[in-house]
Amino acid sequence: MIAPTAAAALAAALLVVPGADDRPINTPPEGFTALFNGSDLSNWKTDGDAAEHWTVQDGILHYDGKGESLVTAKDYGDFELFVDWKIGPEADSGIYLRGKPQVQIWDRPEIGSGGLFNNKKGPSNPLTVADNPIGEWNTFHIIMKGEKVTVFLNGQKVVDDVVLENWPDYEGPIPATGPIELQHHGNPLEFRNIYIKELN
Repeated sequence: MIAPTAAAALAAALLVVPGADDRPINTPPEGFTALFNGSDLSNWKTDGDAAEHWTVQDGILHYDGKGESLVTAKDYGDFELFVDWKIGPEADSGIYLRGKPQVQIWDRPEIGSGGLFNNKKGPSNPLTVADNPIGEWNTFHIIMKGEKVTVFLNGQKVVDDVVLENWPDYEGPIPATGPIELQHHGNPLEFRNIYIKELN
């Protein structure tokens, strides 16, 4: 029998991470839309060389470390976003929100992933290191309302309602809408279970 405190923690984790149940991969929970359908690059811009370097294998979105980042075909304002990601040693990546960098993904165990790397005035590092070991899947739950961002990584809050600053000039607020971008620095990456819910 699971102790009450352990049961509560498990229930909380299942609420935070929608892929934690028996749902098939790339199947969104109720109220969410799959940005990645597990079959092709629908919902993403495929101009340039995107289709050459971002490929789908067994329901997983693979990036080979070459070419451009992958950008959604649609712009978004306020939203909730779930993203599963996996990286190799020394990898460096991130999730651009409204076209602005970035929720950080990298192999930096002394800092951890999930921070708003490009912030200058506000917090840029995560509150805690919540990364799984390199080579294992991780899950972001990102909530963006107005200029502020909250990030959960693997069920732990790593960013708490922090303003995403307007890189590169830092003048004024970030745009009201913009694309979501899977960013890279020349390292192979993998993604799955990319779900979004627009917030009115």
